[in-house]
Amino acid sequence: MAKNREVESVKKNNIFDQYAKYFLWSSLLGTLLIPGFIVLLIISSHSTLLINEIAVIIISSLLVIFSLLVILGVVIFMKKKPIIKIQKKIFFGLFEVIYIVGCIFFVILLYGPYNGFKDWLVTTAMATMNHKHYCQWFYNETEIDEVFSRNYIKETGESTNTDLIDINTDKVVVDRYANKYEKEILEREDGTLYKIIELDVNGCKGYLAVIYDSSKVGVATTNRVGTYGQYAVDIAKREKAVLAINGAGFKDPGHASTGGMPRGITIVDSKIVTNNEYGRPATGGLIGFTKDNKLVLLKNTTAEEALDMGIRDAVSWGPFLIVNGKSSYTSGNGGWGYAARTAIGQRRDGIVLMLVVDSNYNRTKGASMVDLTKIMERYGAYNAANLDGGTSSVMVENGELINEPIDSTLQKQTRPIATTFIVTK
Repeated sequence: MAKNREVESVKKNNIFDQYAKYFLWSSLLGTLLIPGFIVLLIISSHSTLLINEIAVIIISSLLVIFSLLVILGVVIFMKKKPIIKIQKKIFFGLFEVIYIVGCIFFVILLYGPYNGFKDWLVTTAMATMNHKHYCQWFYNETEIDEVFSRNYIKETGESTNTDLIDINTDKVVVDRYANKYEKEILEREDGTLYKIIELDVNGCKGYLAVIYDSSKVGVATTNRVGTYGQYAVDIAKREKAVLAINGAGFKDPGHASTGGMPRGITIVDSKIVTNNEYGRPATGGLIGFTKDNKLVLLKNTTAEEALDMGIRDAVSWGPFLIVNGKSSYTSGNGGWGYAARTAIGQRRDGIVLMLVVDSNYNRTKGASMVDLTKIMERYGAYNAANLDGGTSSVMVENGELINEPIDSTLQKQTRPIATTFIVTK
């Protein structure tokens, strides 16, 4: 009998040893999964877009199961004390520490106490047409509103006073320039219609076109307004433009727009092309040129009123960056994040500034409203406004694209658009 009990005990121990190995491996897996489960539950407490209620139940159940397995594994480990090579202990220990620190860092990055990444992600994602979900995965509406409460641009509320612009198409000759930016603008060869100044903006390429004769600047649209957009290169070639940049935004129902319908008012050669609802009524307005070639930024105007005021070419967008020499107040990054950007401005001497800033390869950098305003200020803009950005941001010179737009698939290409500002000879 004693011998039989001994045999049974040995069998039990063998079975225990056999299953102990699986429990140890399961507990090892648990130590890897538990921090990730906790991160997912923290994310779900802020937003349910990425992790719905069913997923929360499943993750919570798995968290409990693997936590019990880890506890059981620790008990077995303490009892059996298996021999593990020191190299494996060091490797697993370092990996586990790095993994846990990474999870903690990720949570801190998303939820504070430092708000820099949160502000960048929310403002950058929400300014796009197709990628708002990148921030909505991690933040609810209240948190998104909180971000915009500290990142916004407050315009002056004024419209352009054209009496303050004194156009001088003659070459200005001076002995001394006020600063290097003034020198870059005013130094040119006789007969030069425009020049392009290359910039570096947050590690991204920027292009500032300086147009010396504002009478050569106008608006051109896609040849199928309301139906399909057209590439800026093709619009420029059709209009025989030596220079072109993208203009205003366009309607994008269901994120499936062909870029054919401009938002707001569009005026070309003193004719109303569109008179639609403007997508961002809180900022911006009409951006256009008068018959005496002055850039005007107008608040709360109708298409008919614009024509009565002598507007010959215009689009609707914004925000306005500078009006009558007064820059808009910007809190944080301005609420539009960082992306490829386009802006247009005019100095008091009538010189027009067209600015395009590229993004980086993965569309995480570019220019903010603060950057656009500072560049326009440096080069003497008296009136300036933001135009459509992102994949739409393009600059065409003599029928060739000179910047490098990145689309939503991270390919180096632009997209069809509705309107452009062009420069003709």
